[in-house]
Amino acid sequence: MKLLIVNNLSSGLRDGAIYDFMRAFSRDGDEICVRCTSGCTDLADFLCDAEDFDAVVAAGGDGTVATAAYLLAETGIPLLPFPAGTANLLALNLASPAEPHALAKLMRESRLMDFDIGEIELSDGSRRGFTMIAGAGYDATIMQGAEASKKLLGPMAYFTSAFANPSPQFSKIALTIDGESVETQGVGVLVVNFSKLQFDISVVHENMPRDGMFDIVVMNTHDAVGLIPALLSCMLDRGGEFPGRPGSLQVYRGREVTVEATPPLAVQYDGEVTGSTTPFTARMLPEAARFVVSEECLKLYDEESAEPLRLDD
Repeated sequence: MKLLIVNNLSSGLRDGAIYDFMRAFSRDGDEICVRCTSGCTDLADFLCDAEDFDAVVAAGGDGTVATAAYLLAETGIPLLPFPAGTANLLALNLASPAEPHALAKLMRESRLMDFDIGEIELSDGSRRGFTMIAGAGYDATIMQGAEASKKLLGPMAYFTSAFANPSPQFSKIALTIDGESVETQGVGVLVVNFSKLQFDISVVHENMPRDGMFDIVVMNTHDAVGLIPALLSCMLDRGGEFPGRPGSLQVYRGREVTVEATPPLAVQYDGEVTGSTTPFTARMLPEAARFVVSEECLKLYDEESAEPLRLDD
């Protein structure tokens, strides 16, 4: 098998794990190309010849994997997310193992599924890809506050940041969802593709990243305390038996959404703080990413079988 590995050295929590993966995966005749970045090199430069490989492995955090998935969107090139970041939420949602030897076995078995991803257009006109969630407001504030401590604290850095910011900015929010206008207010907006967060907490009741639709969630409260009932309902719904969400979470659905806010809100996507503010537009790219997945993932999303990799012997 001819494999291209893109390794983000700045992701930082699993130094050396990708090399354990390589040792476990390699067989006689395999060709493995590793391209490393400290976060400065554009991943597009690393993936310009991706079609010459049987599959791509993206080792890094959710932002790294999202960028790779976006650059490979609609090409049919299989992508294995290698969880090496702080949250690794995509791996959680795909029910992927974290252990390098198990991931090597997964890559060799080569089960494939196509999933939706999102495209976010920022206020300066630049476009990025996201697999999990793009958002504005409180979530972006939490991401920014966690930057300094996430290598030390891991996922707990996000909770520490949330507790340190109990009074997020409150704004009037204007949504345009598939051409329809919605006027609301709150401390933030989430555009959700995959819905499960840390500790298996689900933002919305159904995790449907293959239906061609976003869940658009408005945090309609004046402060973080107002989100506590919503957090409790999300925690209770881990088994899929508590579909209700309190009024502090307004949920809409659509394929394209433009978010405007007064005052403007900071914007993030898949944990990447953009440095920009609203407005932004998110567009659905249905089943544009082809991921290498586990048997458990197939069962999770009700697929009896998946297309095997076509390899040139």
